[in-house]
Amino acid sequence: MTTTAEARTAREAAEDLALQRMRDALGLLKGREQVAERLLESSAKHSYDPDTELDWDAPLAPDKWFWPPELVSLYDTPLWHRMPEEQRMDLARHEAASLASIGVWFEIILMQLLVRHIYDKPLGSSHVRYALTEIADECRHSMMFARMIKRGGAPMYQVTWFQHNLARVLKTVSTTPGSFTATLLGEEILDWMQRLTFPDERVQPLVRGVTRIHVVEEARHVRYAREELRRQMITAPLWEREFTRISSGEAARVFSLALVNPQVYENVGLNRREALAQVRASAHRREVMRTGARRLTDFLDDIGVMRGVGRRLWRSSGLLA
Repeated sequence: MTTTAEARTAREAAEDLALQRMRDALGLLKGREQVAERLLESSAKHSYDPDTELDWDAPLAPDKWFWPPELVSLYDTPLWHRMPEEQRMDLARHEAASLASIGVWFEIILMQLLVRHIYDKPLGSSHVRYALTEIADECRHSMMFARMIKRGGAPMYQVTWFQHNLARVLKTVSTTPGSFTATLLGEEILDWMQRLTFPDERVQPLVRGVTRIHVVEEARHVRYAREELRRQMITAPLWEREFTRISSGEAARVFSLALVNPQVYENVGLNRREALAQVRASAHRREVMRTGARRLTDFLDDIGVMRGVGRRLWRSSGLLA
């Protein structure tokens, strides 16, 4: 007698086989199990324990940055040119802490979305096994970021009450494709910044080590999310795809506003209002944000996410030209 779990597994296998013959603008889709098995193999070879991989007790270098200066929000503004080098480096330290704090906040959200995604999936499948592997990765990343913030001597920067509770609503009502769009939003922009950070010898060795681990492991997470989002944008009902376009645009707007906490400016002795005005007016900052998001926005455009109201919300976020 066939159990409910066995029937669900058989149905998922049949759907997986059928989807391998489907294509979108990027080409043929790969099967869930095929993708997950390759990612599990990569995880077995290239996973790290930050507690033992990094030297947390090594002294910090007084002449090293905590973040590449070109990625600091005020870089190349009139205010930046007036700031002494010591204050610029202190701002970079606080902005690195703000970005890491956002990383922890976003990864906690993503873990909840992943758990919800696999709740109705066959628990013995490679797709579910990889999701659980990714959740374990994200737990380590969250602890790693929090430890880096503490080691650097900056505070943990919390998002505003409104942003915190808006994210609570967004993750509660999120569709499955919306969840994977949010996953990519939280991962790909920070990943672009970190790819510039870990090879930069001007940056603190500890920060470079943290970003190197994150880049290596996030590459798998991005692949998993991209493949599943492609699948969802073909198979999800029309209303779900339309809702995803709007919710992802709103998530992009919240993310871009929360990326650098305005309190960092006051904490390094700057006028918050003046600093925010110069960041908003900065052509360099706009280019950094759009360049960081370009690989993601191009992908979302190709698979049909960037349409209608959602596209206008993405533009208002500053992540899309």
